[in-house]
Amino acid sequence: MIAELLSDAEIRMAKSVDALRKELSGLRTGRASSALVERVPVEYYGNPTPMMKLASIHVPEPRLIVIQPFDKASFGAIEKAILKSDLGLNPTNDGKVIRLAIPPLTEERRRDMVKVSRRKAEEGRIAVRNVRRDALKDIDEMETEKLVSSDEHARGFESLQRLTDRFVLEIEKVSHAKEAEIMEV
Repeated sequence: MIAELLSDAEIRMAKSVDALRKELSGLRTGRASSALVERVPVEYYGNPTPMMKLASIHVPEPRLIVIQPFDKASFGAIEKAILKSDLGLNPTNDGKVIRLAIPPLTEERRRDMVKVSRRKAEEGRIAVRNVRRDALKDIDEMETEKLVSSDEHARGFESLQRLTDRFVLEIEKVSHAKEAEIMEV
């Protein structure tokens, strides 16, 4: 029973780390990456739609993103979404594609991005701790209902804590790698 609970907790914690990786991939580092704009919500016929569903996104050069909308009618909506996003990029439109030139980041902007990265990492740690809290509550209920012994409860708690520590450490590694990438000139 506890093994199933720990397995479920591990899966949920891994999903939290994956979600953090996806979030951090959208942070600008001075290099062009399609991940910067893939999930930018575009107001398309009244519905917020991720940009990757409305256009093909290419990175032909290290400092250039090219967005080619599938529907010509979405050009304006895509440009507006880019301007509204916190990316700080100005789109240029030639009627066929939208180009985003990625300017080099200033030191101040890099520091701001590191702060955002740290905040997202803390959100990831909180998500992992919430999974631990839920699993611990379930283990406590099992002991209260006499489904497991107090020894099994203690072992389950220790295993859950090791699991939590492992995923928090992984979040730290992901966060530090992103910070180093952001601060790289």
